[in-house]
Amino acid sequence: MVDSRRAALPDFEGKALPRGNGRSYGDSCLNSAGTLLCTRPLDRFISFDPVSGILRAEAGVTLAQVIALTLPKGWFLPVTPGTRWATLGGAISNDVHGKNHHVAGTFGHHVRALELLRSDGTREVLSKEAPSARLAATIGGLGLTGLITWCEIQLKRVPGPWLETESIRFDSLSDFFRLSATSAASHEYTVAWIDCLAKGKALGRGHFIRSNHATGDSSVPVPGNGQRLTFPVTPPVSLVNRLTLRPFNTLYYWRQSARQVRSQQHYQSYFYPLDGIGHWNRMYGPRGFLQHQCVLPAGAAQDAVPALLRQISYSGQGSFLAVLKEFGDRPSPGMLSFARPGTTLALDFPNTGPSVFQLLRRLDLIVAEAGGTLYPAKDARMAPSLFMQGYGAALQAFQEHIDPRISSDFWRRVME
Repeated sequence: MVDSRRAALPDFEGKALPRGNGRSYGDSCLNSAGTLLCTRPLDRFISFDPVSGILRAEAGVTLAQVIALTLPKGWFLPVTPGTRWATLGGAISNDVHGKNHHVAGTFGHHVRALELLRSDGTREVLSKEAPSARLAATIGGLGLTGLITWCEIQLKRVPGPWLETESIRFDSLSDFFRLSATSAASHEYTVAWIDCLAKGKALGRGHFIRSNHATGDSSVPVPGNGQRLTFPVTPPVSLVNRLTLRPFNTLYYWRQSARQVRSQQHYQSYFYPLDGIGHWNRMYGPRGFLQHQCVLPAGAAQDAVPALLRQISYSGQGSFLAVLKEFGDRPSPGMLSFARPGTTLALDFPNTGPSVFQLLRRLDLIVAEAGGTLYPAKDARMAPSLFMQGYGAALQAFQEHIDPRISSDFWRRVME
């Protein structure tokens, strides 16, 4: 464990890696050849100004803890990923994005300052008011530049915990791109679920969900902790398989009879649907799952996304959770930040062994040919060549800021 009041990091052999709450899907938060520095005990709030919405807290504080403190006072996270159990340090180290990238950019855009503890005991306060290469390397730097002890972020003012939401059923990818373009100016949050097993004329069909913060109906009951059910055990085989995927996707696509449905949703069910299912990962069985999240340049996405979906549909190895979203044009602040102008597609695949790895390699080829790349925070098997294609332009500058006693399984895999 790490204590922010100590002058230096704890003694450790070999190389270490700071670790938040372990919500990354790949090996960027693993260090099998060394030591993990658990930062969750860094869980203290330092200051919060309910007038300006400026929060300073230690890096092990979770997004859920931030919301619990600040939302009753009218403030919310400016950017949030799909789980509220990530830590502030993890959100910065992966420069996470959300459904509002086209408006708010990434989490790193809202970091005002942070303190970085290096392995030699030095502490560096990095501030947005005095931009530096070290700050740019730390935002999205996968924990490799040092241990973030505390950070200061600017929250966003909201009227309450509710969102006014529209779910629009669409028939094709061209409909998605049209809806995304027309919704960007009127809605803060936009995202789509895709039926990744649909074929022919139905290829790319799905639901487009757009929303804005709303005052909310006080008569609507607020959910408790947002967890409604749990997987008590790990089944011997994945429940996500050829027998369950196609009927689920078909039923989900037709879940609403009307083309367009408006509703009011609580932030927990809207932003964090999987947080409402305890141990949801168990449904993938003992082998677990692999996520493939790519970003494709705007000029190539309209051809590359259909090519990806055709490969997935042909293989029959689809995903319950196929998420499609367009990023905005705002440049990310981190040297190795994933979010960039274009379209991102995220899919979860049960680990079926060689067959899924063969499929993922075929998807990688499409991504590479389109000039895209994968998300390190959710990757467990990206080839070094694809990593170099997506991040190589910044690597020389980034490597100058890596702490010499910090490394990870991911970094060794893609660089060594």
